[in-house]
Amino acid sequence: MDVGFLGLGVMGQPMALCLARSGAELTVWNRTAARCDPLRAAGARQASSIDELFAKAPVVILMLADGAAIDAALGRGTPAFAARVSGCTVVPMGTTSPDYSRGLRADVRAAGGRYVEAPVSGSRVPAEAGCLVGMLAGEPDDVARVRPLVGAMCRETFLCGEVPGALLMKLAVNLFLITTVTGLAESFHFAERQGLDTKLFLDVLGAGPMASDVSRMKAPKLLSGDFGVQAAVLDVLMNNRLVADAARASGVASPLLDVCHALFADTVRLGHGDQDMVAVLRAVEARTEALGTVPPGPGT
Repeated sequence: MDVGFLGLGVMGQPMALCLARSGAELTVWNRTAARCDPLRAAGARQASSIDELFAKAPVVILMLADGAAIDAALGRGTPAFAARVSGCTVVPMGTTSPDYSRGLRADVRAAGGRYVEAPVSGSRVPAEAGCLVGMLAGEPDDVARVRPLVGAMCRETFLCGEVPGALLMKLAVNLFLITTVTGLAESFHFAERQGLDTKLFLDVLGAGPMASDVSRMKAPKLLSGDFGVQAAVLDVLMNNRLVADAARASGVASPLLDVCHALFADTVRLGHGDQDMVAVLRAVEARTEALGTVPPGPGT
């Protein structure tokens, strides 16, 4: 199947490479053209413009940072929008608010296009291995058409009903991910400040029932202090806000998430927004240092 791919960032480039290697007739475009080089080497075509990409591909996948980036790529709110999406199945795979996705679906359909939301769970390393988890929502026929393409980038895919069911599912998964990684960073900090051998601590953790793909991926980064990006702090903070907003909109409490929200905001303020999410450790360390500047009291 002919398919277009827009957005070759930390996640998008390895995802598109998996798609190219699956045998799809892939056309790519990216604002930074050099990001297309590995895709061309893998057999993909590089479009000279977004309009050319939409003209060539009946299905266009978007892996972009947020709703504003998606709107800009589609030309939403301009005459270019209908020309691009009419007759096309638009497939955003990034994470946006459920309300945004619902509104974009309505606009795409009104312009004569089709729409499938397909957010994925996972970070750069699973993306490189084609081991993401995909969630799809939309009209059944549209989802059935898109699912094999999403499956080429994923270990498993799940059908989540109508839009925005896939995004709500993704936000629920992200709540668990965010609180889990924050807990891992805090437990590592506790072990370190108690004078424990941190490698031994992580070995014990890895041998027990709390071990997971997440802990096995993030623990070595904590141990080595290598905070190279798999999932950036700024992206995690954005996802945290999306989950919190969705929770408030439905009257749902999110006490653990709210603490994580504050910690990731602190991490950004400390200058670590472009590092991996395990850099939330720096916010925990800062709170420890702050304890030394106030008299001890209840709960300290």
